[in-house]
Formats: sequence, structure tokens, C-alpha cells
Amino acid sequence: MTTLTEASSMTTMSESSSLRLGGPVPHPAPARGSSPVCTSHPLLRSASGSDTLERLDLSTRDATDAPWLTIVWNDPVNLQTYVSYVFRTYFGFTASRAERLMLQVHNDGRAVVASGGREQMERHVEAMHDYGLWATLTRDAP
Repeated sequence: MTTLTEASSMTTMSESSSLRLGGPVPHPAPARGSSPVCTSHPLLRSASGSDTLERLDLSTRDATDAPWLTIVWNDPVNLQTYVSYVFRTYFGFTASRAERLMLQVHNDGRAVVASGGREQMERHVEAMHDYGLWATLTRDAP
């Protein structure tokens, strides 16, 4: 077991040896009030060649920002009562909403049970798979 003193002396020795062996060169801290962003690298310069960083306009939304949908599909295995139970327990739907969605799955072959960000919808799809239901995700039409 290494003590705290031994660990700190090992860190100091490894840092000093890496500096001697051509390791990373420490960068000076940015001056007070200046931006800590490095603009000296050519890939970080703006298209005009100046050292001013350009800001992206994130206020406009395009089709890539459309929400994602979790779709549960009809299958020949699971009972209607079980599908309704899954919707109530996992999504927290009321009994009437869970029943309506279950009937939509049964009659139409599918139902959209959730919409939102991609990662969240991926978690929902995985959870539906864990319950034994057939589910997929797709991007909502803009």
C-alpha cells in the first residue's frame, strides 16, 4: 500500500522526469480578464483568418432538431392486459390512457407512446425491450 507522502513524491518525480524527457510543456495561465480559449491553432481561427472566434447561431431550428418518437408495435405474444400494465408502470400513464394506447397498438399495429430527445427515447425503447415488447424509435416529421 502506498502512503500519501510516497504518492506525492512519485507524482513529483514523474512530472519532473516527463519534463526532462520532452514531455508536455506547461502553458502559462491566461491573463486576468482574458478568455482562456486558445485561438493560436489554425483550426480554431475563423474563416477570415482573424483570431476572433465566430459564434454559431443556435436560435434557428431545422429538421435535425425534430423530436424523436418511441413507437410500440403489435406482437402476437403479449396479452393486451400486460401491454396496458407496462404502459401504466413504466410511463406512469393513467389506466384510461394506457388502455387507449394499448388498443391503438392492437388495432392499428402501433402507437406512439413518448416523444422527446433521442437519448431519452433510446432509453424508453430499451425499457420496452426489457419488458418484452416490440419497440422502435424514429424521428418525428418536422
